[in-house]
Amino acid sequence: MPDEQGGPSLEPTLAEWLKAREETARHLAARAVGTVNETWVQRLADLLATERSWQDQYTDLVALGSRDGRFPTSNR
Repeated sequence: MPDEQGGPSLEPTLAEWLKAREETARHLAARAVGTVNETWVQRLADLLATERSWQDQYTDLVALGSRDGRFPTSNR
């Protein structure tokens, strides 16, 4: 759903990202030493890949409004 100015809506992505952070925290708090929940690991891998794609797309969209059409480099 677009925001008021016609751009992409961040609400669904943010909600999913926050949900994934909560799930990760619960998983890490509850896991037994030495065990790996393969389903959780796959979900995390999928989430990280989606997040990277979303960040790249969002960066490109933000850059469209800049003077030179590029997103500024980080100061970190």
